[in-house]
Amino acid sequence: MRSSAASLSLPSAPYSYTVLDQDLPAALQEFGNNLNIRVNVSAEVRGRIRGRMPDLPPREFLDRLTSLYNLQWYYDGLVLYISAAHEAQSRLIVLNPISFDAFNSALDALNISDERYIVKPAPGEGLILASGPPRFVALVDQTIKGLVAEAQARRSPVAAERPQRESVLMLFRGSSSTVLRDGRPEGSPETPHHEGILRETGPGQK
Repeated sequence: MRSSAASLSLPSAPYSYTVLDQDLPAALQEFGNNLNIRVNVSAEVRGRIRGRMPDLPPREFLDRLTSLYNLQWYYDGLVLYISAAHEAQSRLIVLNPISFDAFNSALDALNISDERYIVKPAPGEGLILASGPPRFVALVDQTIKGLVAEAQARRSPVAAERPQRESVLMLFRGSSSTVLRDGRPEGSPETPHHEGILRETGPGQK
C-alpha cells in the first residue's frame, strides 16, 4: 500500500533537545508542546532518556526515539499517538459485502493508510488482516463498519410497499344510496337516505 496517511507537518530545522536524565513519556509530551502538536502517550511507554540527544530534524528525532525505545507512532490528523511496540494489534476483519479495492480506496481517501502498517487480504472469503498500533487498527475497524452500514442501508427498502388505496364512493339518489367500490356497486342499492350528495370514503369507512 502506498502511504497516504494524514501528513505530520514538522519543521525541517534541527530539533535541539538537551537532557541529562528525563522520563521518556515526559520528553515525548514536551516534544509535542514545543512543536504545537497534540500527543497521546500510552501508559505502556516507559523508560528514561539519559545523555544529550543529537540535533536532528523533528521527524528524525521522533523516529530515533521510537527506534531506541521500541515504540510505534501514528498520526490521525489531530493527535500523534505513541505506543509501545508490544501493544501492536493484528485483527481479522470481515469485508463482506465491501470489496477490498473499495475498502482500500476509502482508507486512502480518509488519510488512514500508512505504508508502515499492514492492511491486506487474508486467506478466507471476504477477510482482511490489519496490523499496527492500536489507533491505526481502530480506525481501520471503524472504516469497515461504516462502509458495511452504508451498504446495508442502500440495500434496505426505504419503506414497506404501501397497498393501493381502494376507491370507495357512496352515491345518494333522493332517498336511496348505493356504495360503489372500485367502480362496482356493493350490497343493497336501496338504503334509505334523505340527502343527495356524492362523496368518497377512506378505507374502513362505510
